[in-house]
Amino acid sequence: MTITSEPVREPHALAAKRDERRAAGVACGAHALHDGYTDLIYVMLPVWQKEFGLGYAELGLLRGLFSGTMAGFQIPSGLIAERVGTAPVLALGTALVGTGYCLAGASAGFGLLVVALFVGGLGASAQHPLASSLMARAFAGPRSMKALGTYNFAGDIGKMTLPAAAALLLVAMSWRPALALLGALGLLAAVAIFVLTPRYGAEIPSQAAHRERAAGNEAGIRHRFAFPVLLSIGMLDSATRGGFLVFLPFVLTAKGASVPLVGVALTLVFAGGAAGKLVCAFIGARIGAVATVWLTEGLTAVGIGALLPLGLNATLLLLPIIGIALNGTSSVLYGSVPDLVRPDRRGRAFSVFYTGTIGAGALAPAIYGVLGDALGVPTALILVAAVVLLTLPLSLVLKPALVARLP
Repeated sequence: MTITSEPVREPHALAAKRDERRAAGVACGAHALHDGYTDLIYVMLPVWQKEFGLGYAELGLLRGLFSGTMAGFQIPSGLIAERVGTAPVLALGTALVGTGYCLAGASAGFGLLVVALFVGGLGASAQHPLASSLMARAFAGPRSMKALGTYNFAGDIGKMTLPAAAALLLVAMSWRPALALLGALGLLAAVAIFVLTPRYGAEIPSQAAHRERAAGNEAGIRHRFAFPVLLSIGMLDSATRGGFLVFLPFVLTAKGASVPLVGVALTLVFAGGAAGKLVCAFIGARIGAVATVWLTEGLTAVGIGALLPLGLNATLLLLPIIGIALNGTSSVLYGSVPDLVRPDRRGRAFSVFYTGTIGAGALAPAIYGVLGDALGVPTALILVAAVVLLTLPLSLVLKPALVARLP
């Protein structure tokens, strides 16, 4: 009698695949939820203005408070996670941002709204550095850029779905119970994140890492200038998005677009941007990060410059392409972070990177707005296109440092 046996996969391989799926589900789900919460504020601002009689300055303060708190506490969140682990910090952050919206629903005035959005921003600070680091840990090596591009794309899904869900809830009920329901979603998600997040062991520093520490390189940066250059490119890229979106409605209005058509145009940019975050990650994995930066940033500059002489219909056709290039670079940049720092310092590096890029995106509209007042919208928009070209020579500095991702 002949006995045959089926090949059995190693238990370690099965566990690794399971952890990959769980890490991707947790990271992408957290990104979608947190980004949805961040953009939900735009839906609520008119409601709060009417309910509490707020001025535009107070509304701007509310939006800036959430974003500023989120950006300012990302580095502390990464440092805390290095000590206690990703799962508890990411779960606590998600619970806090849900609690913030529950508190906003119970607010009786502007002061309580300030407290609520501070709590929400504090919770939101954990997501970007920790979820990105989780994806980079689960999908190490050449696959990390594709994985981080998918994670980046998930955030845009949240930006579209959660504000839309809020708008539908506001048709069926008042805003207070609507916010309570949406806030409770964060509390439920926090439990799922805590349970499902893979518990990876601490990264064991290599002999090279010990030598780096002995030389005073506690930040874990593998190449002296590469990470600061990558951060600079990310900040310029983020500032370009902020500046472009400030001027786009005025460019369209000058071409004869109505207010509803301006809304459609912005949707075309955002839809192209969502697709670009996913597509450009795969392009970057195929042709390399530096080549992709040249492709996307070059196309961004050319596309922005082409808007001015084009008619309205041609402009609308061009906007999704600009959106792809405008947002696609970010996936390549995020995906390059793990190549430039030691594995045990990924969370810290992502914290610094997101703080810089989000901060640049927040400051750029004000800076470019001043230039728009002084120079006029067309000249300021050309300046936006010119500044983004600074990323091209900067990217050449990265070429020797980045791990080749070509198949």
